[in-house]
Amino acid sequence: MSTDAFLAAREAHAYPLLIKQLLHTPLATRPEREIVYAGQYRYDYRGLRERIGRLASALAALGVGPGSTVAVMDWDSHRYLECFFAVPMMGAVLHMVNVRLSPEQILYTINHAEDDVILVHRDFVPLVEQLRDRFECEPTLLLLADGGPVPESAQGFAAEYETMLETASPGFTFADFDENTRATTFYTTGTTADPKGVHFSHRQLVLHTLGLATALAAAPEQGRFHRDDVYLPITPMFPVHAWGVPYVATLLGVKQVYAGRYLPETLLDLIEREGVTFSHCVPTILHMLLSHPKAAAVDLSR
Repeated sequence: MSTDAFLAAREAHAYPLLIKQLLHTPLATRPEREIVYAGQYRYDYRGLRERIGRLASALAALGVGPGSTVAVMDWDSHRYLECFFAVPMMGAVLHMVNVRLSPEQILYTINHAEDDVILVHRDFVPLVEQLRDRFECEPTLLLLADGGPVPESAQGFAAEYETMLETASPGFTFADFDENTRATTFYTTGTTADPKGVHFSHRQLVLHTLGLATALAAAPEQGRFHRDDVYLPITPMFPVHAWGVPYVATLLGVKQVYAGRYLPETLLDLIEREGVTFSHCVPTILHMLLSHPKAAAVDLSR
């Protein structure tokens, strides 16, 4: 190697493995593919990128920045997918609150994670109101009204999600930073004593996404996931990023469908209407789905 070539190689950009890089391929190759929420809300990948920028701008206006922790208490939704990207892309940490924990355990995880902001679905407002006097971190609360009226108990919430995004700029600049920066945190269940916190870096999540995409693509038939599939997770998004598959789905630019709260009839309707071809779930939810009377009339062969 010549001296000039050696110097050029040494000065080459050390491309960091950051979550924001997962958006490049779908925006370049499949921008028209849809993100669908409960059959009520849909937009394409350009819309996803715009809303990620708006969310980051809105959070930054509330003081969120590198090292901040933003928690989410939501059902599977387009909002959760936006948080999967916007929060860590800012250099902040996404805390996926396990809403299946007991109230005392949820309180413990919020205090332990030192949440600065909590996004709360309207269904969980009574729980948050029950716990907020014992928050040690005094987080800013944001409401996810989900198209319904603002609950009377939602006093002291700083803003409502969709209203907040309407006035926020989509042009947030996501800077590069160390790929080993903490991106997300989650708390285990079924362990002794208090839930245990687990952290994931940008590098870990990007490498997991690439490895999982390769493994799923290598399946000969059953379990194969490719760019022409239609994806609907039936594993909640709060346990370890729904196993990381939403990141794979975004990288591939597939149509993504999110069901909200898991109700068997809603899931079956979405599978049929949106043409779902790929999912993953735990046995209890699969049993709930197959035991519903409507299951016999829905083609699940895909």
